[in-house]
Amino acid sequence: MTHIHAHAHDSVPTPVLPEGQDLLRLEGVSFSYPGGDPVLSGLDFTLGPKDRIGILGPNGAGKSTLFQLAMGLLSPESGGIYGLGRPLCVEADFFDLRAAVGYLFQDSDDQLFCPTVLEDVAFGPMNLTRDHHAARHAALDTLAALGLSGYEKRVTYRLSGGEKRLVALAAVLSMRPRGLLLDEPTAGLDDAHAERLTRILLDSDLAWAVISHDKAFLARTCTSFLSLNEGRLHEVERP
Repeated sequence: MTHIHAHAHDSVPTPVLPEGQDLLRLEGVSFSYPGGDPVLSGLDFTLGPKDRIGILGPNGAGKSTLFQLAMGLLSPESGGIYGLGRPLCVEADFFDLRAAVGYLFQDSDDQLFCPTVLEDVAFGPMNLTRDHHAARHAALDTLAALGLSGYEKRVTYRLSGGEKRLVALAAVLSMRPRGLLLDEPTAGLDDAHAERLTRILLDSDLAWAVISHDKAFLARTCTSFLSLNEGRLHEVERP
């Protein structure tokens, strides 16, 4: 059984939550891109410490925008964003949230920026701890769990699309988060790597919200489902 946890030789911290505290909450959030129609209109969303949420909706509905707002990459026009029980208003407020909730971008090229795989995967833990030894161990352990041992010295931009996807996921998991926001995590993965990803998630104690058009993946990995339509989320049945 594969687990993504910090080992004894790691000093990468896993954020500890008070009992019952949500990881992330959006209240009444509205957002429009410049010159465009409203994308989100008074949207509410909560990711609790045990939630495993699948998010569905047509292309252009605002699903990726929702995640970008949650992580502080976009700013809402109105409404509130809360992480780990605190309001998040300016960039500095999001540091602790980004350690506790890992975000996998829809486009891996937006996430990978170091010359080699090991540098990319170790970047997050290094940024958290400033401890090169612990960051390296966290990166190597995570690469091994994802079946990427031997990729350490590979040049990131030369990887295939599926390989980039897994390396980007490793970069997220190496930070030992409590929760995940995953935007199309199986895109570009072959069946074997998609199955490995599924097993890693199911064998962990992480919370997550997943945007995906892969309904079979959602059905296996999620226990509740939301559809984003007309700017708001609505509960739906299992896809």
